Amino acid sequence: MVFYMPGRIERTEASPDGLLPRQVVTELDRFIVGQGRAKRAVAVALRNRIRRKKLPRDLAEEVMPKNILMIGPTGVGKTEIARRLARLAGSPFLKVEASKFTEVGYVGRDVESMIRDLVEVGVDLVRQERREQVRGQARQASERRILELLLSPRPGRGEPGDREAWERSREDLRRRLEAGEIEDRTVEVEVQSGATPAFRIFSQAGMEEFDTNLREMLPGLFQSKTRRSTMTVAEAREVLQREEEEKLVDPDRTAREGIRRVEESGILFVDELDKIAGREGKQGPDVSREGVQRDLLPIVEGTLVNTKYGMVRTDHVLFIAAGAFHVSKPSDLIPELQGRFPIRVELDSLGREDLVRILTEPENSLVRQYQALLGTEGVELEFTADGIAAIAEAAEEVNRRTEDIGARRLHTVMERVLEEVSFDAPELPSRRVVADAAYVRARVADISRDTDLSRYIL
Repeated sequence: MVFYMPGRIERTEASPDGLLPRQVVTELDRFIVGQGRAKRAVAVALRNRIRRKKLPRDLAEEVMPKNILMIGPTGVGKTEIARRLARLAGSPFLKVEASKFTEVGYVGRDVESMIRDLVEVGVDLVRQERREQVRGQARQASERRILELLLSPRPGRGEPGDREAWERSREDLRRRLEAGEIEDRTVEVEVQSGATPAFRIFSQAGMEEFDTNLREMLPGLFQSKTRRSTMTVAEAREVLQREEEEKLVDPDRTAREGIRRVEESGILFVDELDKIAGREGKQGPDVSREGVQRDLLPIVEGTLVNTKYGMVRTDHVLFIAAGAFHVSKPSDLIPELQGRFPIRVELDSLGREDLVRILTEPENSLVRQYQALLGTEGVELEFTADGIAAIAEAAEEVNRRTEDIGARRLHTVMERVLEEVSFDAPELPSRRVVADAAYVRARVADISRDTDLSRYIL
């Protein structure tokens, strides 16, 4: 279940050894309920990366990551465990669906595209860090440019009094600019706008290399152009700040560091692996599924992938695969691919008690989210203990009788329970709403009893 709160995960830098496995599990517990075995597995995988960095270089090259296969139904936290782990470690992270490469008529991308996309994530991560480092310097440069736009040109070799008056005006304007007193004044700014080619290129594998070659052959086609735009000082500050940050960030160094991050600490989450579990001797879509497995195998084993930033090695990228495996089983994968996921953990299905904990324990739980949303309308929303239990009971019952989608069912039940109050919130005469067991059951009872209806609504 996704419980996402930006900016709350903190990396533990106090210890010289970095993140301890127990600290990783404790941090994941803040956002994900249960699934202790999976949390321990990813914590050990992360710790092994830290251990590998302390080994001699020749030995470190031989220590490969122990890829993980998570087995469990949808909505129990597989994706979120991997995503939170990456945020905790500051690693480039990408989620892909293995089934995307088996769709009939799908000709858009090859399997190596997942590595190219991961490199884009890594480079963007480094770029944001570098821009943060030069933000103060860029702000000063952007304010100097704004002052030049607001002031008349500096006097030449005229009277000394003219130059002194100009300096006083500049100093006064600089003070007012820093104080935010002239944010609404308009200025004319020369901004860059990327040139758009007059055609589009559709290709499969090797798109990045072809695009690079095209830019080298036709440099004028892709050159940035400038245009003059009138905007307020506040808007100009943002535009010029961004331009100055881009000037101060070296793109070549950023690309090299992004590739290094991906190679040393990248995490690639391959979801729906069970959808490509097919073996020899079968006909129909299974042939395509086995082909995807064989395409995926060298990437997981370790290979070189060409990207527009350079060649990238996948030897030490951590692969975390996941799937429900309701129909197929891990042994239906080709043996070579099975061997590349030595760590297998089974995630538990969510019962009523787990759903209650998910509603209340995480720092950004659904209960707190809805209370905050309605609080913006001046409505005080209170959930009683029996009301939360009734929501969990309804979600568990529908999961049992229809498709089990885990904690995601809570979203649909909560929307159904609060549909009326959400609609009437701006006009409610009473500014306090109590969601107890009777309130919840009155709004989901008919749908919960009717299996056919609940398939469509809940």
